Amino acid sequence: MSTFLGMPAARDRRGPGPDAAPGTLSGVGRPEDPLHWGASFPDAAKAALDNGQLRRNLGKATSTIRTKRARVVGEVPDWEALRDAGSAVKTDVMARLPELLEELERNVTARGGVVHWARDAAEANRIVADLVRARDTDEVVKVKSMATQEIGLNEALAEEGIAAVETDLAELIVQLADDMPSHILVPAIHRNRTEIRDIFLERMADAPPDLTDVPRELAMAARAHLRRKFLSAKVAISGANFAVADTGTLAVVESEGNGRMCLTMPETLITVMGIEKLIPTFDDLEVFLQLLPRSSTGERMNPYTSMWTGVTPGDGPQEFHLVLLDNGRTKVLADEAGRAALHCIRCSACLNVCPVYERVGGHAYGSVYPGPIGAILTPQLTGEESDLPYASTLCGACYEVCPVKIDIPSILVELRAREVSMTAGSAGDTADRVWSAAMKAASFAMADGARFRRAARVPRLLRAISRNGVIRKLPFPGSLWTRSRDLMEPPKQTFRDWWDGREDQR
Repeated sequence: MSTFLGMPAARDRRGPGPDAAPGTLSGVGRPEDPLHWGASFPDAAKAALDNGQLRRNLGKATSTIRTKRARVVGEVPDWEALRDAGSAVKTDVMARLPELLEELERNVTARGGVVHWARDAAEANRIVADLVRARDTDEVVKVKSMATQEIGLNEALAEEGIAAVETDLAELIVQLADDMPSHILVPAIHRNRTEIRDIFLERMADAPPDLTDVPRELAMAARAHLRRKFLSAKVAISGANFAVADTGTLAVVESEGNGRMCLTMPETLITVMGIEKLIPTFDDLEVFLQLLPRSSTGERMNPYTSMWTGVTPGDGPQEFHLVLLDNGRTKVLADEAGRAALHCIRCSACLNVCPVYERVGGHAYGSVYPGPIGAILTPQLTGEESDLPYASTLCGACYEVCPVKIDIPSILVELRAREVSMTAGSAGDTADRVWSAAMKAASFAMADGARFRRAARVPRLLRAISRNGVIRKLPFPGSLWTRSRDLMEPPKQTFRDWWDGREDQR
């Protein structure tokens, strides 16, 4: 099977389910397929809701980030114009992606870099492993990268006898705990500082034995551990936030300085980048370097913005390789309704406002891309049936904060409609049959004004079984709703009855 640009489609690598619940010292383990692992979303979400510590961790972290973002966004008078500009640039990139990729390749090559094309995860991992082996080393340092998480690069390198050391603090925590990231920006958001201290003491050999859970002490312990790695590493592996087609420049933005160390100290730098990370011109960075920090970390600018163009003799890595990763992206590009998911700049703003994510966390999504963006991106990258499009209330908060205006709710509805169309005519399970019958009944009631008026009065009967304004349990088929959520007590009168009474009083 071929994709839109003629590259073979990504193969199915569904992995095993997680072995441990989030919130324990040992993580969920490393699945075979980072894009599809674990239980179904409903089952995983139900288990996550029983984890009170997880919910407290998530609630505190997401509310803090939301508050910071709102404050710095409110300072920008032309914020909506910036969002429009970012959206327009990304739309242009998707329309001209093949030619822009070729332009990027020409400019990177002209400046001393080497460009590799990877159709899928297996090919990307093989390219990177071969490059590292050629440098005669068995250890590499890594900058935080969603693309390398997506392809399971660390595990692929381990099979080749190469240790990949994560240098981002949160990624280091996840790696030490044999865990998976649960947030795009803050991979260890599901951990609190006491858990992090315990992980360091048990899994980091050079951690001070008297280490406390004071954040500064935790950071200093990680810094001392990583400094030795930076000084000895011959090869570094990074992702890229942006790649500029007309100059061949790549950019990484981060907050800790570990990225700067990885991008400048080793002899060889290998960057793995999804093909959608392109922007046409260097001037376009002006837009995205305002949008990204405010939307992600709630900062006016990133503490560290590193840019490099090929190889500079005597300065920084003297060998640069860029691996351009497809892994299903051209398949998404060919989808007119879903291709907007490729506009994502991985800011994670949609996760921080999502009521579903805040309650169940990232591991419930069974993908390295959790939250609202993951619910539309993961099913398209894998090409498999998925329940992730239903992991949303369709409240629209994700669209309101997206810096490039991805209409996530509309894409979710489209993906749901496609699944329904694929299963139309099949026997379906009990819930499907009940849903179909309910829709037919609703259609009958709403087709006639008098019938609709009478039907609107029926819910008032439920007031008899409410307690303190809430209905917690209903008989079937209402139990399909109340088994996972409460129902508010219906009002004493319908809107129509209230309106008629208002007219009578005049």
